[in-house]
Amino acid sequence: SSGINAEYGYLDATNAPWKENYRMYSYVLKELIPAVSENFNVSEENRAISGHSMGGHGSLIIFLKNPGMFKCCTAFAPISNPCQGLWGVKAFTNYLGEDKSTWNAWDATELAKTFTSGSPVNVLVCQGDTDKFLKAELLTQNFVDVAGQNEAIKLDYRLREGYDHFYPYIATHVEEHFDYIANFIC
Repeated sequence: SSGINAEYGYLDATNAPWKENYRMYSYVLKELIPAVSENFNVSEENRAISGHSMGGHGSLIIFLKNPGMFKCCTAFAPISNPCQGLWGVKAFTNYLGEDKSTWNAWDATELAKTFTSGSPVNVLVCQGDTDKFLKAELLTQNFVDVAGQNEAIKLDYRLREGYDHFYPYIATHVEEHFDYIANFIC
C-alpha cells in the first residue's frame, strides 16, 4: 500500500508511478462531462458542479480552472487548502512531486488568490463547525478568507453550528444546495 488514498483525486498526477494513469481532472472534463451530456437530457449552457469533502475540493478547483463552464459551484465541507494540510502535503508530494511551486494549480485557496473573471462567479460553501477535520485538514477558513477578498468570486459561506463532516449534515442541508443551484440554472 502506498499510504495515500484518493483524498486529492481531482488532479492530473505528474509524478511516477501515478502520472501514467492517475488523471482524474482530465477524466472529469474529457470523459465524464461528455458522457453525461451524450446520455442524459442536460443543458450544456446551464451546468453546475457540487461536491463534499474531496469532491468539494474537486468541484472548487474544476470550477475555478474552467470559468464559464459552470453557472455556479457548491461545496460541502470541502478540502480547501491542501498545500497546507498534512493529508494534502502527503498526497501532493506523491502525485505531483517535491516541487511545491506546481501544487498551487491544484489547490482551491491558491486558485482563488489569482482567479479573474469578467463578471463575478457564484460559489456556495457550507461547513459544519464541529467537523473534526476542519482546522487541520479542510482549512475551509483559508479559502473563505481568500475568496471573500476576491471581487471575481461571489462567495456565500454558511457555517453550521453543531454539524460535523458526515451524512446527517449533508442530508439536512442538501436542499439548500439544490435551491442555490436552481437560482443560476433555471
